[in-house]
Parts: sequence; C-alpha cells; structure tokens
Amino acid sequence: MLNSFELLGYISADLSNRILSDSAEDNREVYDATLAGVAKLRRMRPQFLKSQPKPARHKLMIESLKRPAFEEVASQLLRGWLIKHQQGMLTQFLDALKIEHEDGVVEDLPEIITDEAMEAAISGLLAQHDKEIVILYLHAFHSMNDAGWSNLEAALDSDERLQFI
Repeated sequence: MLNSFELLGYISADLSNRILSDSAEDNREVYDATLAGVAKLRRMRPQFLKSQPKPARHKLMIESLKRPAFEEVASQLLRGWLIKHQQGMLTQFLDALKIEHEDGVVEDLPEIITDEAMEAAISGLLAQHDKEIVILYLHAFHSMNDAGWSNLEAALDSDERLQFI
C-alpha cells in the first residue's frame, strides 16, 4: 500500500503539475491549504511561496509533497483533486461495484467485493480513462479507505495494467 507522498513520487511530472494547476484554477481551497501546508513544513511564509513564479512554486511544492513529512498535505491534495476533477471516474468505479455514494463520496464501504465485480470495475476504468490517473486513483482509494479489500490489494500488487512505469 502506497502513501500519498509515495504516489506523488511515482506519477509523471505532467500529472503532478496538472493536479496542482487544476487545483489552483478551480479548487482554490485545496490549493491554498496545500500551499500553506508546504510553507509551514518548509518553515517559510506562505506569502513568500505565493510570490514565486508559478512554475518554480509548483516545482518546489511537488518536490516537497514527495517527502514523508508531507503525507497529510499530499493526501489532502490528492483527495481534493480526485473528487473535484475525476468525479466521473470515481462514480463509474463505485457504480460498477454497486456501492452507494454521493458524487463519488462514500460513507460506508462493504467489507468484501467479489473478484468478478472488482475485475469488471478495473477493466471498465482502464477502457475509458487515462491509465496513469486510473492507477493513481485505485492506489489512493486503497490507501485512503479502511475497506482493506484483499482482491484490490492483490490487483495493485500483481496486475501489470496497474503498475506505475
């Protein structure tokens, strides 16, 4: 099981920049919280970080978020981006597993999911969405939720389609 800071280390630079840029554009609360968290943990003032040109600021933020000390901030960023920008994928996955949700957000997860349902849900995501984002989402879903589905964990560990390159 990968932590959020590890996930940010595995994804491409393009995707990590996209996550920050998308959040800066239309999920300001998450972006500002991420910026403030990075600034605090790096012992700098948020205003200093905000004054940096966006490419330099995002590079510093991404490099910071790949470190264990930034796990909570990285998790908050990933969760916020997935819910805001990948809602269709989230709802597709949950619908395929017949899990009740509200716009991709779940209150109670079932204790088990059948292997057939899991395979169908994963295959459906891979057929309709960017592979790297699907991999990121499934790893994040597994690590951020307490369902502990052994078949999802096994797929993340051994299914070639779900491996970061």
